[in-house]
Amino acid sequence: MLEIASGTYVLDTHAMLALLQKEVGEELVSALLASVNRGDVTLHLSLINLGEIAYTSERKKGAKHAAEAVKRVRQLPIIFEEVTEARILAAAHIKAQHAVSYADSFAIALAQELKAVLVTGDPEIHQTGLVTILWV
Repeated sequence: MLEIASGTYVLDTHAMLALLQKEVGEELVSALLASVNRGDVTLHLSLINLGEIAYTSERKKGAKHAAEAVKRVRQLPIIFEEVTEARILAAAHIKAQHAVSYADSFAIALAQELKAVLVTGDPEIHQTGLVTILWV
């Protein structure tokens, strides 16, 4: 089993899809989830990223699969973060300054706000240098 440092983590869409689609990184995300159950870690996900999970899943496998993916994610021990005006403006600033998707900018902004480690495998996010990253 992977060793996970205690602390606060933000999951991005890439990390969640690795878990859902059993891709590279699934083991790390599973280890983080196990750490939540032990009380060592808190995991956060922006609702914008939940929406990205839904539309990505629907494009690949249809609406029924997307609904199942969202249901599965909602059952995990993750804190789902609402979209506030402050978060929208922080994400907009990141998007204006860096070549990342708008959804990625929400994950980055949330990690900055929470002083959290961002869990991702997205090279665009890594290139920003804006947050500490746990690479999947």
